[in-house]
Amino acid sequence: MIYIGYFIQALAGILDAILFIAMIVVIARAILSWVSPDPHNPIVRMIHQLSEPLLFPIRRRVPYFGGMDFAPIILLLSIFFLQSFLVQSLQHLALGLINR
Repeated sequence: MIYIGYFIQALAGILDAILFIAMIVVIARAILSWVSPDPHNPIVRMIHQLSEPLLFPIRRRVPYFGGMDFAPIILLLSIFFLQSFLVQSLQHLALGLINR
């Protein structure tokens, strides 16, 4: 059982890192929307390519209100929820399996 605990702990760490990177990409996308950068810049294109698959499903379901896009806010709240609930639950489960 101890190895399963270590596996779950590693899985929780990887999931936490992925969620943190997603959060940084969404924040960068929001900041870029305020400054209107060069769309041919490779960094700007990479940020758009990484964030659009995350934001598109939310944009499909949530309409614009007063010209404001709430998809990044909803996505950030979802990421915070997953980090505080799912990752913490996996870490707690892993510690329970390791300490048996």
